[in-house]
Amino acid sequence: MTDQGLSITGVGYRYGAKRALEGVTLDVAPGRFCALLGPNGAGKSTLFNLLTGLFSTRKGRICVAGQDIARAPRAALARIGVVFQQPTLDLDLTVRRNLLYFAALHGIAGREAERRAAEVLDRLGMAERAREPVRNLNGGHRRRMEIARALIHRPAVLLLDEPTVGLDAAARMAITDHVHDLADQGLAVLWATHLTDEVRDSDQLAILHQGRILACGETAALRGSEPLREMFLRLTATAPFILAEISSGGGAAGTVGGRQPPGDRGHP
Repeated sequence: MTDQGLSITGVGYRYGAKRALEGVTLDVAPGRFCALLGPNGAGKSTLFNLLTGLFSTRKGRICVAGQDIARAPRAALARIGVVFQQPTLDLDLTVRRNLLYFAALHGIAGREAERRAAEVLDRLGMAERAREPVRNLNGGHRRRMEIARALIHRPAVLLLDEPTVGLDAAARMAITDHVHDLADQGLAVLWATHLTDEVRDSDQLAILHQGRILACGETAALRGSEPLREMFLRLTATAPFILAEISSGGGAAGTVGGRQPPGDRGHP
């Protein structure tokens, strides 16, 4: 468990009789970029709904920067920044006004709000766009704007749910570069995606399928010499057999289907 990042332990959730998550365990430390990789319907959005307080569960525990989300929800949620899959910006306001409005929701106003808005725009390479209406921005700049907004209250953990949906290849690369830079600056980042090409060998990786973690650890160590896309397709295609081998904790760090990954066989 990490005291300053994100800690998820044994989390489960059901929609009536249907299991959405079971025994999900995952730690993301400050300064780490964790890719939560899973096909559509794997349970990524359900997990994000739990992490952001939209859903609640009695099964398992979620802590953000040492705060238990069930016992101290306000303190825990105050340490989270979120970029949802669906855009939520006010298109008629300028970039700056969007940020100031969101800062006010966190009790930040006046010169401090102005200073923080300038700070986050600079971090995302958006300073020159501050006075533009959001509707004039392209898709990539709007996504950067949403990330800037998620940082205005200086969270410890940044959650991004399929943040590159609808973007072209160049914009996707730019967004992933910016978020990796934020992790390098000390944020704990959880990036949900179904695209293997958004995952880097140095990233922490958790593969989620049918509500369970099938593999968790550093990407390069998990995949060995196997291309990540092939590993991902193999695991998700044979999930019923692999699930039988997963421990009740949802898969230990550095394991694939409850087993140790192949030894260091070099990289393609």
